[in-house]
Amino acid sequence: MYRITVASPGQVQVDEGLDLPQPGEGEALVKLLYGGICGTDLGTYRGTMAYTKYPCLPGHEFAVEVVSLPGDVAGLQVGMLATAVPYFNCGECYSCRRGLVNCCTSNKTMGVQREGAFSEFTAIPARRLVPATGLDPAEVAVVEPFCISWHGVARADVQPGERVLVVGAGTIGVFAGLAAKAKGARVYVSDVSAEKLRMAERFGFDGYLRNDSPEAMAEQVAQATGGDGFDVTVEAVGLAATFLACIQAVAFGGRVVVIGVSKQNADFFFTDIQRKELAIFGSRNALRRDFEQVIAAVRGGGLDLKQVVTDTYPARQAPQAFADFSADQGGKLKVLLDFTA
Repeated sequence: MYRITVASPGQVQVDEGLDLPQPGEGEALVKLLYGGICGTDLGTYRGTMAYTKYPCLPGHEFAVEVVSLPGDVAGLQVGMLATAVPYFNCGECYSCRRGLVNCCTSNKTMGVQREGAFSEFTAIPARRLVPATGLDPAEVAVVEPFCISWHGVARADVQPGERVLVVGAGTIGVFAGLAAKAKGARVYVSDVSAEKLRMAERFGFDGYLRNDSPEAMAEQVAQATGGDGFDVTVEAVGLAATFLACIQAVAFGGRVVVIGVSKQNADFFFTDIQRKELAIFGSRNALRRDFEQVIAAVRGGGLDLKQVVTDTYPARQAPQAFADFSADQGGKLKVLLDFTA
């Protein structure tokens, strides 16, 4: 058995000849088929992820085949294709007691605060597995990051015909745009990068705004909405400037969703929140129902997740995959590792 380890910043290695993991109580043994490299994994590789301890076993976006189960588990069978909810909640904090397990105050995400899935075989609590029968395994590996955006769009209760602006044309931004389109909204995407906007054009959104400056952005927003502003704006970058762009671009009585994670402070005229009577939603992780809804939408033909995959590497070429992704993050959306190769 082998696994992919980030031994230290900039150093990815393939560890061979390891023993097969022994599942504990309530755990299933699964074989990894595909794994997605996300921004968190990239931060671990670059040495910028605050929660990482080295050596690190990354990976929380994945498709697996179920090898063994701890007895009868409702909805699961050996040989079944699945993914998993990778956020481990404590079950005891106020958030958990209210069922808001995605907001657990002691959350531990696979590949960050606990071991990830980039191993040929791994053991995982069976109750965390989400069946994905009938889907392409490569598509299943993209379900988790899509759920992050799906959850954010659901927070804003996006309605058919509403105008939605997604600020940020990276992976999460594109996913948010696709999620809003699936809800029947008219979706516009904005970014400072012309290259990212060109990549976003492949997804057939309703419009594209180049965020060159606050003045240029305001003019484009006015043109796109007839001066009304957007019903919903989605922050998918994690910068103070992009959050402020969302506040400025949203209509009076509109909703703002913050998915991006930032280390910055934002200095702004907060009376705009009162003056516009805005509803501002934070969005963290995703819930099991998000996974189930996304898988159902893909199965029903309402979503094509494979279109976001720009690069696939054999898993044993992970050192090259991480290096390439780090060198050209702007030119790639979703990078997969193929553990079947």
